[in-house]
Amino acid sequence: MKISVLGCGRWGTFLAWYLADAHEVTLWGRQGSKHLETLQSTRKNEYLTLKDNIKLTSDINEALSNEVIVISILTQELTNLMDDLQHYDLSNKKFVLCMKGIESSTGKRVSEIMMDHGINKNNIALWVGPGHVQNFVEGIPNCMIIHSYNEELSKFLVNEFKSPLIRFYIGDDIIGGEIGSAGKNVLGIAAGMLDGINKSCLKGALMSRGTYEIAKLTQAMGGKVMTAYGLSHLGDFEATLFSPYSHNRMWGEQFVKNETFGKSAEGVGNIKGIMYLAEKYNINMPITKALYNIIFNGKELKEEFEELFLRETKCEFEEF
Repeated sequence: MKISVLGCGRWGTFLAWYLADAHEVTLWGRQGSKHLETLQSTRKNEYLTLKDNIKLTSDINEALSNEVIVISILTQELTNLMDDLQHYDLSNKKFVLCMKGIESSTGKRVSEIMMDHGINKNNIALWVGPGHVQNFVEGIPNCMIIHSYNEELSKFLVNEFKSPLIRFYIGDDIIGGEIGSAGKNVLGIAAGMLDGINKSCLKGALMSRGTYEIAKLTQAMGGKVMTAYGLSHLGDFEATLFSPYSHNRMWGEQFVKNETFGKSAEGVGNIKGIMYLAEKYNINMPITKALYNIIFNGKELKEEFEELFLRETKCEFEEF
């Protein structure tokens, strides 16, 4: 199968590397991209060396000529990308979204952005789940999931993409997959903050209550409650809330230490996006709200923690 990967950052380059074992892969980056320039000159980045059969290009016409289009860019850049592609015939393409984010200004899920640009929902899939490039390139396996509105598409992609390195599951809840994968990045930032103030022992409570928040929001939006307890969200916690490779965890830790993290952390934008949705669907999400107040409203971490702990006593789980 001929596959294009749009986005040559850390994750996009890994996806091209992974898929090239069994398929013909073209890896695209924008003209002038530093990531692309490095790959073109050295065939490697700080994580891996590209396989010989991966074609590099900045020509979007060449990238869009393939049957399957994998997109791995920052969620906040997806609308701009799709704006640029509106004049191309994309009707017969299968799109695989490898992004864990919510658009911060609109609360839109990535599949919604695609549909807003004329992509048929039955041609959209979401590939998410745990795993870091650093582990995969060392041959350490993991499990991931592909959600879609179209079960046949999910089954097709799982069959084509599976390998001894990644065991795939077939998902049928793209809403839950999108909310859950974005939400776990938010909790990753919270976990990093706990590490930064030497309160990592609270991660158990963070995981339990945070998952409950995401499950409630997922249900309100028409997704399945149990998706929050699967690979899209809870199953990705080790990689996001504990791993030294987690950008979101590290961003949170350095934030509370008044240090600057020099790499992208999708969870920052996701906090805004999820708060937008929480207000729209009238869902109480105290952990996400506390992070919003700390990061964007300048509230003190200690003050927000105390408010969380002193909230009205309630049963652990209300009825869904």
